[in-house]
Amino acid sequence: MSTSSWTLVAGGTAGLALAVFGAGMLITGRAPDATLRAFRSIRDAGRYHLLFGVGLMLVVFGTVMRGLVAVIAAVLATIMVGVAVVRFRPRGHRRPPGGDAAVQR
Repeated sequence: MSTSSWTLVAGGTAGLALAVFGAGMLITGRAPDATLRAFRSIRDAGRYHLLFGVGLMLVVFGTVMRGLVAVIAAVLATIMVGVAVVRFRPRGHRRPPGGDAAVQR
């Protein structure tokens, strides 16, 4: 397997993992504590990860394809990642449940 092939496999796998992670957050309404602290809401975190994952998979798909399909995949991926970065980006640390006492630990 060439370097470009395993790089595409790794990128596609990472994109799939991010998309599944984001979809899981949207479906269950639960997320890891670190993710909850970084985003305003679970919905924002789920959408951010889902859009990034699908965008990464589209880039990999477009790399494998040629011609107009590759261009369309690249444009869609760019739009998806742009929406994720502008609309659903991490907003910084939220206070954990428990108030200031939990922050001082």
